[in-house]
Amino acid sequence: MGIYMDNAATTAQKPADVAEVMTKILQGEYGNPSRGAHGYSLAGFRVAEEAREQVKKLFQADQRYEAAFTNNATVALNEVLKGLIQAGDHVITTDWEHNSVLRPLYQLEKQGASFDVVSSEAVAGRLNYGEFVEYLRPETKAVICNHASNVTGNLLDLEWVKDFCEKHQLYLIIDASQTAGVVPIDLSDGKISAVCFTGHKSLYGPQGTGGVCLRKNLPIEPVLTGGDGMQSFSKVQPKELPTLLEAGTLNIPGLAGLTASIQWLQAKEARPELGEYFYQGLEEIAGLTIYGDFTGARVDVFSINIKDAESAIVSDLLWEEFSIATRPGYHCAPLMHNALGTADRGTVRISFSNFTTKAEVDEVLAALRNLALR
Repeated sequence: MGIYMDNAATTAQKPADVAEVMTKILQGEYGNPSRGAHGYSLAGFRVAEEAREQVKKLFQADQRYEAAFTNNATVALNEVLKGLIQAGDHVITTDWEHNSVLRPLYQLEKQGASFDVVSSEAVAGRLNYGEFVEYLRPETKAVICNHASNVTGNLLDLEWVKDFCEKHQLYLIIDASQTAGVVPIDLSDGKISAVCFTGHKSLYGPQGTGGVCLRKNLPIEPVLTGGDGMQSFSKVQPKELPTLLEAGTLNIPGLAGLTASIQWLQAKEARPELGEYFYQGLEEIAGLTIYGDFTGARVDVFSINIKDAESAIVSDLLWEEFSIATRPGYHCAPLMHNALGTADRGTVRISFSNFTTKAEVDEVLAALRNLALR
C-alpha cells in the first residue's frame, strides 16, 4: 500500500505470531476467565495469566507489583488518575502530556484537585526540570509524566524524576505509550507507582489491548465497576488486584496476541539504528524545521515542518504523491505544540518501527527534499 511512518499512532505491521495465536483463540476453545471451572474458562484464564506474567517480566516487576489489563493506555491512565487523586490533592505534570492525561486532570480540577505543568523549551522541547521543585506543595500527592514525547521523541530523565518523587514521598505515574517495548523500564527499585502502557504501538500487539503495572499498595479506587465472576453478592468491586481494575470480560484474543508480540520482541535483535541517519538527512534539507532534542537518548519520533506550509498539506502530499503515511496536526498533545510554537499549524510527525527499513527512510528523505524545493 505504501510506506508506513505513523508508528507512534499504532504499529500497522505486526509479527506473524500475533495473528496466528489470535486466530487460534477465536476457533472456539477459549471461554471467559474466572467465569467457571470448566475447561473453556480455565483455558481463557491461562491466557490472561500468561499475558500478566509477560507484562511483569517486561517491566522487571517483582512481587510488589501486579498487572491489570484495559483496552488501551488511555483507560489505564484514567483509572489510575481518577482512582488515586481526590479533592484537595495536587499533581505535577508536564507539557509533554497527551490528552489521555490532560483531560482527566481537567476533570479532576473541576472536582477540587489542582495541578501544575512543568514547561519545556521552544523547538528543542527539553523539560525545565527545576520547575518540579518550584511546583512542589504540601498537598502534592503525585507526579504524572510521559516517558517520551509523542511529538518530539524526547525521552524523560526518568532517574531524576524517580529520585525527586522518592525524596518527597510522591506517587509516580508513567505514561509509557511511546516507550514500552523500545526503552527498558525497570520497576525493581520500587520507585515507580504505576506504568500505564498500550499494546498496539511499540509492543506490536493488537489494538484494544493495554493496561497498567502498579504497586499493590497503591490506594486506588475503581473507576469502572461491574462483573468479576467471583463475588457476585458484593455491592462493591473486589479490592484485590487485578480484579479491582478489571471489571467485565477481558479481551482474551487480544491478550494472547499481546503475549505473542512481547515474546517476539524479547527474542528479536535490537531494532535498526536508523534515527541518527534520518536526522542527519533531515538537517541537510533546506527550509526544514526539526523539533526536538537530539543531544541525548530519544525514541524514533520526528516532528518537522517545511517552510511555512500547513502540516496537513505536507502530510497529504506525502501520501498522495509518494504513498508515505505520516501524521499531521497536534497529536493530541496541545501543550507540547504551545511550547514548540506550532499551535498555528501543528507538525508533520514521522515515526519508525522495527519493520522500518533504510530503503524506506531514504525514500522519505527524497520525498521531503522534493517538497522543500517547491
